Amino acid sequence: MRILGIESSCDETAVAIYDSQQGIIAERIASQIETHAKFGGVVPEIASREHLKVLPALASKVLRDANCDWPDVDGIAVTAGPGLMGALLVGVTYARSVGLVNDIPVLPIHHMEGHLFAPGLSNEGLPAFPFMSLLVSGGHTMLIRVDGLGQYQVIGQTIDDAAGECFDKAARVLGLPYPGGPEIAKLALSGDASVFKLPRPMLNKPNFNFSFSGLKTAVMYAAKGCENFNDQAKTDLAAATELAIADVLTKKSIKACQAEGVNSLVIAGGVAANLTLRTMLDKVAEQEGIKLYVPSFEYCTDNAGMIAYVGAMRFAQGDCIHDDWDANPRWKLQDLK
Repeated sequence: MRILGIESSCDETAVAIYDSQQGIIAERIASQIETHAKFGGVVPEIASREHLKVLPALASKVLRDANCDWPDVDGIAVTAGPGLMGALLVGVTYARSVGLVNDIPVLPIHHMEGHLFAPGLSNEGLPAFPFMSLLVSGGHTMLIRVDGLGQYQVIGQTIDDAAGECFDKAARVLGLPYPGGPEIAKLALSGDASVFKLPRPMLNKPNFNFSFSGLKTAVMYAAKGCENFNDQAKTDLAAATELAIADVLTKKSIKACQAEGVNSLVIAGGVAANLTLRTMLDKVAEQEGIKLYVPSFEYCTDNAGMIAYVGAMRFAQGDCIHDDWDANPRWKLQDLK
């Protein structure tokens, strides 16, 4: 079975083809980072226009890379939510159009479900069910118990800013460009995190929720209160910020695994590419007898490979094809079955 996946939920236009025997056989991503960087974040209207401009040609290139054509595609999986409404509509409309013209079934895929199963594209593959997943990105920070495809229980989530959003806002304080996460990680390499004492919000609360708005504010006040906020001070504050976020994410994730009695932890989403977080999680998880699963770097950020992969699993289990669906920017993971 060959499934073509389409991802256009935010600022990445992506197309991939997943073969149930060979895995990912072709994939391409058209990034909009440079387009949005001058605005300090994603501009929804611009994102939609960029998707519209590049998606048809991108799909044609991926088909050519895979040495196949539309008749060779068994199904189309497209991100239907959550995300930016206009951006989602571009992907959904294109998927439905080519599906209709070429008589190919189309399945809506939840963006977060794609991230949940992204480690399945690596050589190590997915852990056995149940497992805990830390889904952490610019728009989401969630702890999810996964008991099977479509069987999800949100154990904890952010009550305000997501971890990736905190990275982006802290980066602005430090005068770093968008996106902030990679820039802070780069700067933090030569910093001393002990110079600044930053809070670990909600770390000792008797639940698994997160809060990063207070940390973001603390970074701002630390910068303003620094007598000589020179390049070294910025480097140290970057290191302290990164360490504080990684510390909270690691300890909450491990506690959630222990509370739920699962010994496998998946980390996914754009922030999963952060090396400090990966290293800390790997160390603490090993100490606690928990096996850590992480996707390769290219499958941490938004991509179509994960959408095609989940689509293949859903087609294989016989998910019904129906017409009463559309792009849903606020689609909740809990609504999936």
